[in-house]
Amino acid sequence: MSSDKTAIRNAATVIVLRDRFERPSVLMGQRGAKAAFMPNKFVFPGGAVDAADADVPLAAPLPEPCRTRLQDHAPAGLHHALAVAAVRELWEETGLVLGQPREWPGDVPEDWRSFAATGHVPSAHALQFVFRALTPPGRPRRFDARFFLVDAAEIRGDPDDFTHASDELSHLQWIPLDEVRRFDLPFITEVVLAEIAERAADPEPPASVPYFRNDDEASLFLRLRGIPMPETG
Repeated sequence: MSSDKTAIRNAATVIVLRDRFERPSVLMGQRGAKAAFMPNKFVFPGGAVDAADADVPLAAPLPEPCRTRLQDHAPAGLHHALAVAAVRELWEETGLVLGQPREWPGDVPEDWRSFAATGHVPSAHALQFVFRALTPPGRPRRFDARFFLVDAAEIRGDPDDFTHASDELSHLQWIPLDEVRRFDLPFITEVVLAEIAERAADPEPPASVPYFRNDDEASLFLRLRGIPMPETG
């Protein structure tokens, strides 16, 4: 039996890639010095899935094969909440909108009122599931994080306008991939960046998704290829 009692929370992280065919850069910010998780580190926008995320409508769902790969080694139906969390965290931490212009269907949840006020409903059609990582045991917080890649061209509005961002990340900036290792990065972020650098010029989803799983027994590097969908008709 493991002595690590830290609960593992599902989380979504968003890698926004800009100028991918020229000099690609990614959007990152710095966590606070007093943050319980990864203080002072430069990270991508992201955070834990909230229980309410499962009930938030999407203007467009996740594309295939991302949806089936998210369901591999995961509870059924979690893919929707993960996609919603990705859009929400991007909005909260950067003020950037990933959505489609339309009226919100029904009542707007409190956490989404500022997003809805922009005239958009969250959309997941541009998200690509590209990486998954489980925080090792012994850390103050543990996350089962899914990393989503999105092209900056899919952002609604000015990608340099961070005026609606919360104060969770400071020094928000677009960092060229060929300069990013000058910053103080978590180990797993460096691993993810290596994957992104290899496929920056390829707009198609990866052939399979790396899963860096650190559990109580061992650290494993798996590949998620999706689960078969039930036949219809």
